[in-house]
Amino acid sequence: MSLTTPVAQARSASVAQARTAPATQARTAPDDARRHDLAAFLRSRRERIAPDQVGLPPTGRRRTPGLRREEVAQLAAVGVTWYTWLEQGRDIQVSTQVLDAVSRALLLDPSERAHLFTLAGAEDPAPVKECPSVTPSVRLVLEQMAPYPAVAVNTRYDVLAYNAQYTAIIGDLNELPPEDRNLMWLAFTPSRFREVLIDYRTERLGMVARFRAAMADHSAEPAWKALLARLLTSPDFAEVWQRHEVMGPSNGIKRFQVPGVGLLRCEYTSFWLGPRLGTRMITYTPLDEETRALMSQLPSSF
Repeated sequence: MSLTTPVAQARSASVAQARTAPATQARTAPDDARRHDLAAFLRSRRERIAPDQVGLPPTGRRRTPGLRREEVAQLAAVGVTWYTWLEQGRDIQVSTQVLDAVSRALLLDPSERAHLFTLAGAEDPAPVKECPSVTPSVRLVLEQMAPYPAVAVNTRYDVLAYNAQYTAIIGDLNELPPEDRNLMWLAFTPSRFREVLIDYRTERLGMVARFRAAMADHSAEPAWKALLARLLTSPDFAEVWQRHEVMGPSNGIKRFQVPGVGLLRCEYTSFWLGPRLGTRMITYTPLDEETRALMSQLPSSF
């Protein structure tokens, strides 16, 4: 990639810097919490990029990894002082054109780009509320998924509803206090969920990345802040949280070693219960005939 390519793509953004953006440009200033997260996120993305990835010539040994701030500013065609203030969490207004240019300069993927815009306070002009609750029809669908396990969760990983087969895998959630019925909490504390999830150390990396991406839109909400405070008491969670990784929702494969049942190799698929990526139903279907046979033996009632 040559240096001129990203600069050319971002050239039009140079006139949209905070001090000179046109009055017609929609602009907002993120609150203190978001500015802090925005600064840390930009710094973490900048430090992971080698100069040769963006067409910059080698300049000898560097004291810190990744790009320098002035290099990001040059690639994004914005002022060095302005970008420095942005990465320092200063209270400045951010235009969508500049955010687009910075996103290109930092080679952000779609999930990271969405996270950047959310942290910067660039709100969707017509936000769609996610499904607020689990309806009776959703509960019926969960029951009808038998013999396959299924669960409904929100973006905070709170468990909202589930079928009997799901509890056969991760245990009886009704035995837990309501505040502990959260998959993030169960993944980072001693629990049946963590015991049976074979690849839990790898799986929870993705969970934290998705949780961080979702929290960017809810950082001021008490329920989110309270959950984050609890999770940060786990050294393992705190270490992963500091990486500032973000990821969008996805499907995949999980393996469970269930006592009295055996090894279940499952493909999990998310079905969103509203027009926006929020509350979703997750189903676990067998990857092989052995798992299919074992799932047929899971209890069909609570």
